[in-house]
Amino acid sequence: MKKEKRWAQVWYKFSRNKASVAGLVIFLLVLGMAILAPVIAPYPRHAGAFVDFDNASKAPSAAHLLGTDNVGRDILSRIFFSLRSALLMGVLVLAIAVPIGFGLGLIAGYFQGTVIDILIMRTTDIFLSIPPLVLALAIASVLEPNLTNAMIAITVMWWPWYARLAYGTARSIRTEYFVRYAELTGGSTLYILLREILPNCVSPVFTKMTLDMGWVIMMGASLSFVGLGEQPPSPALGNMVADGVKYLPTQWWMTIFPALAIVLIVLGFNLLGDGVRDVFTVEEN
Repeated sequence: MKKEKRWAQVWYKFSRNKASVAGLVIFLLVLGMAILAPVIAPYPRHAGAFVDFDNASKAPSAAHLLGTDNVGRDILSRIFFSLRSALLMGVLVLAIAVPIGFGLGLIAGYFQGTVIDILIMRTTDIFLSIPPLVLALAIASVLEPNLTNAMIAITVMWWPWYARLAYGTARSIRTEYFVRYAELTGGSTLYILLREILPNCVSPVFTKMTLDMGWVIMMGASLSFVGLGEQPPSPALGNMVADGVKYLPTQWWMTIFPALAIVLIVLGFNLLGDGVRDVFTVEEN
């Protein structure tokens, strides 16, 4: 009952922000469309190597709600399937970048002022001094263009942000009395990091993860837009936008609808992240 009451309180705090509820709805819609893409897509075959020149460049109609591209593939179907790789990129990049950055920042914050601190944080500063998109483009350009290497490029430029966040939080907690007490009673460094400092750093990191999901996906779309991400014939939002730009303004639907999908994803995660932040802020207070 206590756990159920706890979740009820969390939901009450979250639901008071209507924009955050809208973000949750958008996230669930995007997730549902990605999972059910083979079922709900009007033309599942169009997500692969498919050509139908008789229906090429058709404007939105009853047969093709969002129109077709320059080789006759249904844009709506391709957007549904492209959501899968977009969400996969967001999840995997953060699943790798967060533990690496968070762990390094935690260690540097605990050993502040030592060689370990200087080595980790000066390396972090070097990465942060380079514009994120420029760094991702530079890394992706020397690798074979595909989804996996695009994830690697984004992961390399994303972990320093979590290292910096964890470092600042760990430094402030490092001098708290409960940490001093654990040290005086013989607690090991690993115990102090994992049991005393780590739980107090979770809320800001979790909030940032929610906000970053949309931006990671947009970064992946940017790499795909310049041809350094997922390659045709696999559907990718960035590729679809890039292909449609060539036919603006007459065949606007080829660009506008994939671009709106990117905007919707980023907006949904930003609104959801605001709600998560509000929940943690209220709990801390």
